[in-house]
Amino acid sequence: MSDEDQSQKTEDPTDRKLSKAKEKGQTGSSNEVKNWVILFGGTLMLAILAPWMMTGVTNMSIIYVEQPETIPVEFDTIVPLFIDISLEMLLYLAPFFAVLMVMALAANLGQSGFLYAPSKIMPDLAKLSPLSGLKRMFSLRSVVEFVKGILKLGVVTVVSYSMAVPLLSEIAMMPDYSISAMLDELFIVAIAISAGATIVMTVVAVLDFLYQKFEFTKSMRMSRQEIKDEYKDSEGDPQIKARIRKLRAQRAQQRMMANVPTADVVITNPTHYAVALSYKMDNMQAPRLVAKGMDSLAFKIREVAEENDVPIVENAPLARALYATVELDEEIPVEHYQAVAEVIGYVMKLKGKMPSGGGQTVD
Repeated sequence: MSDEDQSQKTEDPTDRKLSKAKEKGQTGSSNEVKNWVILFGGTLMLAILAPWMMTGVTNMSIIYVEQPETIPVEFDTIVPLFIDISLEMLLYLAPFFAVLMVMALAANLGQSGFLYAPSKIMPDLAKLSPLSGLKRMFSLRSVVEFVKGILKLGVVTVVSYSMAVPLLSEIAMMPDYSISAMLDELFIVAIAISAGATIVMTVVAVLDFLYQKFEFTKSMRMSRQEIKDEYKDSEGDPQIKARIRKLRAQRAQQRMMANVPTADVVITNPTHYAVALSYKMDNMQAPRLVAKGMDSLAFKIREVAEENDVPIVENAPLARALYATVELDEEIPVEHYQAVAEVIGYVMKLKGKMPSGGGQTVD
């Protein structure tokens, strides 16, 4: 990608792009964090399990070290003996390596969560290209990783050597020690070196974690056009959605206008609002709002009402109140019963459906 294109990527990545990157196995996780977790777990388990492991190994091997003449050398016996010794060694070492495996898994899950990316293990012919290999080998990321590895190795070596120097005199005396004492001394040396390496790796892991997250976020940045294109893909083209909303509104308006001829009365502002009500005493508990509109739509409602001889009653407060509080096909609320009943009663008188002086009330 050109520098010009990269310079346009100024926006933070969207959740959708990050989700797609995760599906491809791209999470910006730090290998140094994984190494640190394994090293820390190994050091901790070494401190906990080493005494038990050394005791078992000592009890198992002391007879062969102190009394080598007792080891059978015949082929028929040496093979089963070797298998028995290997299985017993595995018994002592298995918990240690099991913990390392669990720590490695925890390091991955802790950084990236559960990740299923089959594309990462699919063969990629592009990786077989020598030119692509050279580009990856001499890329900025590869150089940074190489320099980081050299520095890490150097620092760990210096610190580990510094931790081991005070113990060199003891190590030189080990040939004179018993097996048990030798293992105890090696245990102290191993713990000291592991602790020093863990301290160094803690600093390295924190710095690398921050660096990897920064690089990953930077590589995931998007241009404004990419965000617009993604929005169109996920939410649809805004122009098309606006067109759909307009068509739906037109159809809803057409259905509403079709209800006006069946209304019993249209209450107006008189010019800004118009609401059409229908009330069938036989099957309605209360009048129902079948159409409403403002300004030009209110004019159309009045026009259709006049064409179909639907009575039009001017009552500005009631028209505004019904428009604001009642939706289409809803019955009017209780607080408007009295006012609407007076209007419908007046309309019925005009149509001759009520005796003069009578009054129709709303249930």
